[in-house]
Amino acid sequence: MKVAVSGASGFLGSALVPALEADGHEVVRLVRRPPTSAAEVEWNPEAGTVDAGRLAGVDGVVHLSGATIGRRWTRARMAEIRASRIETTRLLSETIASLDPRPAVLVCAGGIGIYGDRGDEILTEESSLGSGFAAEVGKDWEEAAGPARAAGVRVVSFRQGVVLGRGEGSFLDRLLTPFKLGLGGRIGSGRQWLSWVELGDLVEAYRAALTGELSGALNLVAPNPVKNEQLTKALGEALHRPTIVPFPAIAARTVFGQMGEEVLLGSQRALPARLLDTGFTFRYPDLGSALERALGE
Repeated sequence: MKVAVSGASGFLGSALVPALEADGHEVVRLVRRPPTSAAEVEWNPEAGTVDAGRLAGVDGVVHLSGATIGRRWTRARMAEIRASRIETTRLLSETIASLDPRPAVLVCAGGIGIYGDRGDEILTEESSLGSGFAAEVGKDWEEAAGPARAAGVRVVSFRQGVVLGRGEGSFLDRLLTPFKLGLGGRIGSGRQWLSWVELGDLVEAYRAALTGELSGALNLVAPNPVKNEQLTKALGEALHRPTIVPFPAIAARTVFGQMGEEVLLGSQRALPARLLDTGFTFRYPDLGSALERALGE
C-alpha cells in the first residue's frame, strides 16, 4: 500500500513508520514545511491547507498528530489540544473525501479519555461516553472524520490507553527519572484504573487496521488494566527502587489543575472487546511483560 502518515516523526510514528516500510508499504509523511523529497507532502493545519495533489494514489491514511495532554491545561493549551486533534482530522477527512480515487481507509489515533472518569466500571466500545474536557474532545475528534466516512472510506478510530514504550515524550520516559531517584509513588489514592497498551502491540493493531477489515471505534488497550498503585509497584520493582513518595490528590489538582483531575486522578478500566473479537492477539497482555519489554530495550 501507499500510506500517508501524519505525526510520522513523533513517538508513535517513529515506531509505526519503520514497521510499515518493513512490510513493503510506501510511506508518505505529512510535514509542516516545504517537502525535501517525493516521500513528503506539505500541510498546514493552522491555515487549513494540504497539498491534495501529492496525496493522489494514496491507499490509506494514518493520522497520529496531536498536541500532548500531559501539561497543565491553560485556556490556550486547551484550545491547542482541540485544534491539533479536531481541526487536523477534519482537514484530512475532507481532503480524503475530495480525492478521486479516494484512499480505502483512514486510521485515527484517539484516547480512552472519551469515557470520562468512570471509577471501577468496565468499559467496552458499547459503553456510554463520558463528560469532561477530554471526553468532549474525544467525541468531536471521532466526529471530525465524518466527511471521509460519508464518502465511503473505511474509518478506524482507535481509543488508545497509555502507551508503554521508550521514546521522546513517552509516558515511561517522563516517569523514569523520579522513579530512578527513589521519588516514585502512587498518585492520589492509587485506586484509579489505568488502561495501557505496549508500543509493539499498538503498532500491530495499526498494521491490522490498514490491511484488514476493522472499522469504527475500537479500544486499543491491553486486556489487563491495572490500578495506579499496581503500576507504581511494578515500575519500582522493575527499576529496583522504592516507591514510598506518594503524590497526593490535592497536589495533583493544585499543580496541574483540570489536567490533574481528569488525567492523573481519572479512572478508565477499558477492555479491548472488539479487537479480541476479531482474533487480535496481544503479545504483551500483562503489565510485567510489557515493562520488561520496554525497559529492556
